[in-house]
Amino acid sequence: MMSLKSKVHPGKLDERDLFPWFQPILALDSRLVIGYEVLGRCRTNEGVASLGPFFTDANADVLEQVRVDRVIREQAIAHLAKTEEAQRPLLFLNVKPSWIARTWQSEGKLHTLRLLERHGIAPNRVVIEITEDRFSGSIEWLGEIVSVYRSAGCRIAIDDTGTGFNSADRIAELNPDILKVDIHLMKRSASHSGYLAVLRSYSVLAEQIGASLLIEGVETEDDLQRAIQLGARYVQGYLFAAAEPDFQPKNRFAAIVDRGLSRHRLEVRRSEARWRETGEQLADCLRHARADIGGGDVRTGGAERYDRLVEGLLDRLPAGCIRVYMCREDGEQLSSNYQRENGCWVRQPEFRGSNWSWRPYFVADILHPAVGVNANISRSYADLWSRKWIRTISASLGLGLIVLFDIVDDDAAIRMDGPAD
Repeated sequence: MMSLKSKVHPGKLDERDLFPWFQPILALDSRLVIGYEVLGRCRTNEGVASLGPFFTDANADVLEQVRVDRVIREQAIAHLAKTEEAQRPLLFLNVKPSWIARTWQSEGKLHTLRLLERHGIAPNRVVIEITEDRFSGSIEWLGEIVSVYRSAGCRIAIDDTGTGFNSADRIAELNPDILKVDIHLMKRSASHSGYLAVLRSYSVLAEQIGASLLIEGVETEDDLQRAIQLGARYVQGYLFAAAEPDFQPKNRFAAIVDRGLSRHRLEVRRSEARWRETGEQLADCLRHARADIGGGDVRTGGAERYDRLVEGLLDRLPAGCIRVYMCREDGEQLSSNYQRENGCWVRQPEFRGSNWSWRPYFVADILHPAVGVNANISRSYADLWSRKWIRTISASLGLGLIVLFDIVDDDAAIRMDGPAD
């Protein structure tokens, strides 16, 4: 696919050479194509060219960009109108904030809504993608314009989530239905150890504001696995199809999604089985350590007794365990930290008295206090100090006491980093 820069065609582009192509967007829940992103194409002597560089060229004539965009947009909507109404997919239409503001200010109307009315398309068949742009206007004013689309029935997506314009305050103001993130854009902009943690934060953000996460740039089976692990609802990318001239059968790519979901379930089962086994082993270690210091009420004897119990565990811990300590069930740390450094255990008494009830791994212990020695296993997260991906296994001693083991999650490290590029 060639690219078309505005400087190659300094005059107006001939309307007869302009047309839309459609890249499918799939829903993981139904495994079906639910919509298409509309992408501009131009017929040239060398073949079909992408208009992406033309629309992003800062030196292009803005009025010409708007004119070309409107031609392609109307053709896409007209194409949708030819589809049986009950079978119409969603159309994802890219809109620059500066273009919306210009149209609203000069015309007092939104061109897309007029096109939908002209072609008899219900606005709920359209997703307005607010794209990255050098928008200098008021975000509140833009929010008012976006609310006109929403009131008409259109859904709102924010494209290029995490880049300049579309930062957290814009997301909060525009309250989108869909957050769209390019997995490879984020990969290029951060180290392997951090970029998927950032992506995961957008998954949490989408969940908190009631939006769906759309991961684009899914090119390989491994990319699909990352998207599933991140909690994506929708996926888009060359693994399924590039942009094409027409709509596809809804179930055309269902087998690819089913295969990806099956692989994900299998990997989760295997990983969780290993972690349950580790949790059982640590709970067993804890029983032996308690017996070694004479059993009885562990709460008597002060901080040194807590430390002795933890020290009795150290030789039995797996190599991946980087930290162990004891807390009350209210989160207050009773023992010293025991931190593994260069293969040796280092005692850190300064952590006594810290309260960790604000950490996510304490939720299960607060809501489900164990009777006797039992273990709860947290989800993967980045350690505050080592920055490694770890899980915390919380093993209850009963009597309101919990021993916590921070263990490197090698499975998470593999998932997060993926194969080398």
